[in-house]
Amino acid sequence: MSTESNKRSIVVGIFVLVGIAIFVAGVFVLGGQQKRFTKSIKLMAVFKDVGGLKVGNNVWFSGVKIGTVKRISFYGNAQVEVDMSIEQSSQQYIRKDADATISSDGLIGNKIVVITGGTTKHPEVEDGDRIKTSAALSSDQIMATLQENNNNLLKVTNDFKELVGNLRRGKGTVGAVLTDSLVAENFKKAMRNLERASDNTVKVTGSVSQFAAKLNTKGTLANELVTDTTVFRRLSRSAAQLEKAAGSANQTVGTLSQTSTNLNRASEKLNNTNSPLGVLLTDQETATNLRTTLRNLSQGTVLLNQDLKAAQSNFLLRGFFKKQAKEAAKKKADSTAVVQP
Repeated sequence: MSTESNKRSIVVGIFVLVGIAIFVAGVFVLGGQQKRFTKSIKLMAVFKDVGGLKVGNNVWFSGVKIGTVKRISFYGNAQVEVDMSIEQSSQQYIRKDADATISSDGLIGNKIVVITGGTTKHPEVEDGDRIKTSAALSSDQIMATLQENNNNLLKVTNDFKELVGNLRRGKGTVGAVLTDSLVAENFKKAMRNLERASDNTVKVTGSVSQFAAKLNTKGTLANELVTDTTVFRRLSRSAAQLEKAAGSANQTVGTLSQTSTNLNRASEKLNNTNSPLGVLLTDQETATNLRTTLRNLSQGTVLLNQDLKAAQSNFLLRGFFKKQAKEAAKKKADSTAVVQP
């Protein structure tokens, strides 16, 4: 009997030791989750609505759990003050201009407090500081927004359904294009013309690019015309000279035209049988008479010269002619004497 009692005592003792070990481990685990055994500081925040936040909920900073909610109490006029226990090791990262909001651990998880950064221009928080807060969207607001989005989506779906129905019935330009073969063919032709115009535009663009490249090539006439001011001035002077030459040519052409007009008039007068020159040039009988008259005058001149010579030999006129000869000789001698030094 004593042996069986000892065995039972040993088994009971073992179970008791295991239970104590499990209890101690549970205490350490729960204490570790609740940050019971780490140094911490107290931070406070005042919210208008905590949305179901409870004591013991977690506090997160940049996605890392840094503390828990210790107390929730009313503050001022319909506000709620939340006391948070924050690990002292994370104090250096939280600045006095940090911001706290109420969020959820997942889509439908427990409420948590999320602390966002702050700037290095401000010092780190101290034990007992109250940080500023910002309101977050509640689940009711999210559901209201989703409901409004659903209503808008329903309206859009109905409008799209009506639009598709109109297209199928051939209403509107697009419906006519889809249902009327003639309109569709015209639309295809227009698209082909547009494609050809696009190809021509590409070719023109390529030509313009080539021309621009030639303009940018140094040493070419086009580049000198665009960039060299000396060549431009020379061309300007040449253009001015060409303009003057063109004016002179116009004047010359005008003079030639007037001369041609005068010649035409003279030709008309010469061809006119009523004028003396016209008669001389066109009338054969008059020309014959004129030639006969000229021959007679020539013969009369010869006879007159002979008569004059005969008169010089006449004794009645011989003295007169001698006197004339002496005076002529005297004048010639006087002029010779004046010329000689």
